[in-house]
Amino acid sequence: MIPYQPPSVAKQIPVIDLTGSFTNPQLRQAAADAIHRACREIGFFYVSGHGVDSDLLSRQLESAQRFFAQDEWAKRAVSRSNSPCWRGYEGPGAQTLDPGSAPDHKESYSIAVDLAEDHPWVIAGLPGQGANQWPEAMPGFAEQMQAYQAAMIRLGRHLMGLLAMSVELPYSYFRSGLGQPQCGVRLLRYPRQPAGAPGNLLGAGAHTDWGSITILLQGGIAGLEVRNADGDWIAATPIPGTFVINIGQMMERFTAGIYRATMHRVCNNTAETARYSVASFFELEPLYRMGRAPTCPADPAYPDTAEFTIGDHIEQMARASYAPA
Repeated sequence: MIPYQPPSVAKQIPVIDLTGSFTNPQLRQAAADAIHRACREIGFFYVSGHGVDSDLLSRQLESAQRFFAQDEWAKRAVSRSNSPCWRGYEGPGAQTLDPGSAPDHKESYSIAVDLAEDHPWVIAGLPGQGANQWPEAMPGFAEQMQAYQAAMIRLGRHLMGLLAMSVELPYSYFRSGLGQPQCGVRLLRYPRQPAGAPGNLLGAGAHTDWGSITILLQGGIAGLEVRNADGDWIAATPIPGTFVINIGQMMERFTAGIYRATMHRVCNNTAETARYSVASFFELEPLYRMGRAPTCPADPAYPDTAEFTIGDHIEQMARASYAPA
């Protein structure tokens, strides 16, 4: 258990402007250099100039509010427990991200890339691959979710290229794993934090993310807190028009610890209303084996990532976080 303590109010999470980096080589290198500094110093950064339409972002947050405003029976109709590939609705207390703490005080709804029964990955039984569950009484909801997911795949591909450049590799280094990348989109609702709750109850317990990169869209209510290298907790205050980006365990292994997956948590203890956010977990193809970057020195503390696939790693971590207390 990591007992809760209030965060520092210091603002140390950088904002990186991606304007022009999609096409201009010099601006692309500048963005990669800024990402390198951010990943060495804290493992989190905001991005602006990302090219995702602001109306799409507004509609996505509205979709989250619409989904969670449904009657309980409607949400339970698409329960994650009905899905063989970890997709659908989860009620409060379904997940425990900080072992030893109380289950997380949040509810969520998740999709990933929708695959038909005859897709080779589904036929092969690869972990987490299959079809989404969609609520029946929400016109336009699936279309909005898929449009947002497509935008996150575009941005995720670009960020993976910049991350490769940030350790002196070509922008195209991950190309072989980006043909059909994985991109889980998770709507999140965090109720107000109950006062004096026992068991270190938080909206999301302190944890590091499992995969490569997380792209977070925040609503207007704060709650995300990030632990810096000194062990201080910093509030990641929402900045309109930006995403919060953080690297996960796969990127830490890829760089043999030069970059670190940063501990973070969510605690909605200042708002009178629920906090909404949308987390997109961008991964390379599930069979991709992400070996250590050839530009990063080996470290015995980091076994060769290529020993397992990305899909296997995500499945293993997901099962651990949903294990009975």
